[in-house]
Amino acid sequence: MFCEQCEQTASGQGCHQWGACGKSPDLNAIQDLLIYCLRGLAEVRLQAKELNIPTREIDVFICESVFATMTNVNFNKKSFAKYIKQAIAHRENLKTKIQQTTSTSPTWSALANYEPDYTESLSLQGQNASLKLIAQSGSNIDIFSLKLTVIYGIKGVASYTFHAQELGEEDEKVYDFIAEALVALDHPNLTFDDWVNLALQVGEVNLEAMELLDAGHTNTYGHPIPTPVPLNPRKGKAILVSGHDIKQLTAVLKQTVNTGITIYTHGELLPAHGYPVLKQKYPHFYGHYGTAWQNQTKDFARFPGPIVVTTNCLMPPHENYEDKLFSIGPVGYPGMNHLEATAKITPDFAPVIQKALLMPGFTEDGAAKQVMVGFARNTVLNVADSVVDAVKPGKIRHFFLVGGCDGAKPGRSYYTEFVEKVPEDCVVLTLACGKFRFFDKQMGYIGEIPRLMDVGQCNDAYSAIQIALGLAKAFDVGVNELPLSMILSWYEQKAVAVLLTLLYLGIKDIRLGPTMPAFISPHVFELLQQRYNLQAIATPADDLAACLT
Repeated sequence: MFCEQCEQTASGQGCHQWGACGKSPDLNAIQDLLIYCLRGLAEVRLQAKELNIPTREIDVFICESVFATMTNVNFNKKSFAKYIKQAIAHRENLKTKIQQTTSTSPTWSALANYEPDYTESLSLQGQNASLKLIAQSGSNIDIFSLKLTVIYGIKGVASYTFHAQELGEEDEKVYDFIAEALVALDHPNLTFDDWVNLALQVGEVNLEAMELLDAGHTNTYGHPIPTPVPLNPRKGKAILVSGHDIKQLTAVLKQTVNTGITIYTHGELLPAHGYPVLKQKYPHFYGHYGTAWQNQTKDFARFPGPIVVTTNCLMPPHENYEDKLFSIGPVGYPGMNHLEATAKITPDFAPVIQKALLMPGFTEDGAAKQVMVGFARNTVLNVADSVVDAVKPGKIRHFFLVGGCDGAKPGRSYYTEFVEKVPEDCVVLTLACGKFRFFDKQMGYIGEIPRLMDVGQCNDAYSAIQIALGLAKAFDVGVNELPLSMILSWYEQKAVAVLLTLLYLGIKDIRLGPTMPAFISPHVFELLQQRYNLQAIATPADDLAACLT
């Protein structure tokens, strides 16, 4: 086994014996085999598109199955064996349609003709597929590094695109690029500069994918507004919904109307409380329980009701709560209750409701405590003039965007310490689960502007980007001239895609941690330092001083 796609790789270099996320060597290899098969499917899909053969079903499938290979999404080898068979079936079906459409018989690559041997170990075949990717890079570690960057970035793009299409927002250009990038991995003649440009193009297309997802959320649920969210439970039956998928959260809310069950969010679904349509329509949509994904073993064990996991990040469940855990969509774990989607991508949550009614729920109300959410782009940019008026006389000295993925490593205490040390004349914007390091701190206001503003989940990175661009416009300067510093934490592949987007936009001076990606070679990192001044975090005090100089 060798896996270095997430931040928690062993010794910061890569997992060899077993994944830090809980992924087995066999599972890792089968996931690699799926990506290998999808690369062949992508080649045929591009040819079909040229002939105007409809490919939407294949496009959605590619996004879902790529999404499933992300860190902490699916641990079930049977799921990936099924995805592999579907990929080959889609590929061969497209070939047949192509042959029926044109008189010319296409010449397919070995990838597009590859047939897994289902009588032999898929894991071993996956290992061989990985070795081929390494061999195609020759001895050039930098090109291999950039290939991995493209693969991991595409995983992030696929996840955002999958969520967007659930909400009816799609763009063929995004689907086209995902296929093109998968096919490019087999291209033998791309130079170092070609791969750098392709990685930045991943960032460009990811911006489009995030824009689609933002449109899906805001067109369906309204623009987020500042909203208090209770952190204390209330007496009664309860269901906890974790992950990122607001469409599936909405389905739970809809199916639990008039059941007497209270719905709580967990992890990255906290910002869902800021969407006015959800809060107005579903009074049983109440509060938030727990913190970030790495604490779920404690949070899930204590929660007195069933839990629905809609996306990443899933940890291998403990036996004291696995019977009340339900997964949907691309999420899975061996033996876990899995709810299959209907044609409208909405599972029947009846088993979850029945479980909730059988479980005790909360026996009493908890002590009142709350946090504020809903400071997305529409809210912040509507007061841009007030922000400018506060900055010019020095009432607000600096903005810090402190956010990204959380994780279990001790070094992540840096982000708590950093926010605690931020001077009182500065404002902190935050998003994604990294905020759980400090999301409940009472930081007060500068005038009427909160000093701590929750922009949303990692799927809302587009909103944070638009805030930066909007403020730059209000100040009539470039983004890099704003009194704004980005202090980011990363863990999985959506964070890789977002970082590539920021680099594509030319944003400089980003501080990234708690460690740099293991798949970034020294030469590639040197390039990013020279071109964008991308740098690793140091100490909170040193980084604050540098940002405020």
